[in-house]
Amino acid sequence: MMSKRNPRILKIILYMLLLNSLFLCIYFAFHSSSSSPEPPPHHSHLPSRFRVSVTNNQSSIQKPWPILPSYLPWTPPQKDLPTRSCEGYFGNGFTKRVDFLKPTTAVSEGSWFRCFYSETLESSICEGRNLRMVPDRIAMSKGGEKLEEVMGRNEEVELPEFREGAFEVAEDKRNRRIGGGGGGVSRRLVSDEMLNEYIQEGGIGRHTMRGLVGSIRAVATDDFVCEEWVEEPTLLVTRFEYANMFHTVTDWYSAYVSSRVTGLPNRPHVVFIDGHCTTQLEETWNALFSGIKYAKNFTKPVCFRHAVLSPLGYETALFKGLSGEIDCNGESAHNLWQSPDNKKTARLSEFGEMIRSAFGFPVNRHRSTEKPLSSSSSSPVHNVLFVRREDYLAHPRHGGKVQSRLINEEEVFESLRQWVASGSTGLTKCGINLVNGLFAHMSMKDQVRAIQDASVIIGAHGAGLTHIVSATPNTTIFEIISVEFRRPHFELIAKWKGLEYHPMHLANSRADPTAVIEKLKEIMKSLGC
Repeated sequence: MMSKRNPRILKIILYMLLLNSLFLCIYFAFHSSSSSPEPPPHHSHLPSRFRVSVTNNQSSIQKPWPILPSYLPWTPPQKDLPTRSCEGYFGNGFTKRVDFLKPTTAVSEGSWFRCFYSETLESSICEGRNLRMVPDRIAMSKGGEKLEEVMGRNEEVELPEFREGAFEVAEDKRNRRIGGGGGGVSRRLVSDEMLNEYIQEGGIGRHTMRGLVGSIRAVATDDFVCEEWVEEPTLLVTRFEYANMFHTVTDWYSAYVSSRVTGLPNRPHVVFIDGHCTTQLEETWNALFSGIKYAKNFTKPVCFRHAVLSPLGYETALFKGLSGEIDCNGESAHNLWQSPDNKKTARLSEFGEMIRSAFGFPVNRHRSTEKPLSSSSSSPVHNVLFVRREDYLAHPRHGGKVQSRLINEEEVFESLRQWVASGSTGLTKCGINLVNGLFAHMSMKDQVRAIQDASVIIGAHGAGLTHIVSATPNTTIFEIISVEFRRPHFELIAKWKGLEYHPMHLANSRADPTAVIEKLKEIMKSLGC
């Protein structure tokens, strides 16, 4: 009896397996088609279309956003967000949308262009679909050269000058024209009046993003010809003081915020709309985003399916806070999710986690102290990182010498080293591993690793301390400030991240090594040593 039923049971099992496989094929086919980028539509007036990655010899696939413990939703923006709130300064305060070119019913065939304005920062994040860039109409150096090849080059030639029509959008004649740029087949998309309202010059002598938007012309759809397309979302970025760590962090932050505010599903590519040479800092640009390229690397007009214009670093809260009070304190995302507070923010902590995650470091756990240095001691060991200032060649106009902020820095470091090595620190409950932070001779990844592993970060006022934006919670900052450099950069970052901050103000540019040791001892005791 059982032998007769076995073939029938076997047939039923095979049928069920085949049916299940069919359902799986249908599911994955639908999922693939719904999640893949929109294929470029066919237009008879376009001579050719093909996918072009903005990276060199890399896949066009974009990196996903990592899971960050301090992440809070960016879109939609918070309703009735107060001006000058912490979310307005550091998060999505870009709540006023202005459509300069509205999409037509057939969205895939035309362009649209809009800006999101922040009353708090008085700046805009703009984005457009089907935006055409004509490199020959942008006057600037090529960019991306090795530093040694362009020594002595004037900075003015590295910054873009946009001629009329440097960027173009395709306008269907049915579109409503609200840009105020005039009529005709070809017209200026955004008038000076609208620029003055939404992309204000402020105190910036040469506002390159304003110049870019001002150069955009709306042309007839039939005249919008593209031989080369970039299908992936792309950030257009212009950098000032690109070799300086502090100013580059403002650029990174602006690019990150722009990506989040516009709801990009993955990390975008970046195109530098400037002619600067390469720097070590590009290692982090490449880690944070899906690849970088210089505008002048394109040898002919190129069209971006989705372009996002990142505000200048000068327009971020990180920079504006230096001259105007931004009364915000760092708080955990968990606490803010449960109890929103307009005077607190977790955005800089989220950004710091983004940097650490971009380099492959874990962000879902707090830093732990190292194991004891020897089996005879059960005391934990804390990393104390001394961020040093070194001579190095930064940019074509640099002589290779950095300005000393602490003239006896070597003496101070050596005194700390001897104090730790002596074993007579007076700290009975923990040990110290003093780390010599020679950042100018370290990769960016190693610099970030040193920051995340440090319990205490010491340094004279200098751009290298901007790395504290990536510090983990409970890190203590000890800044040595000479009389000539009493500036609030790092005190503010520590405040906005919720880090403990200890300044040592000097009467001149020389620190008393004994006083530094005593201050560090005090800090270590506060950590339970």
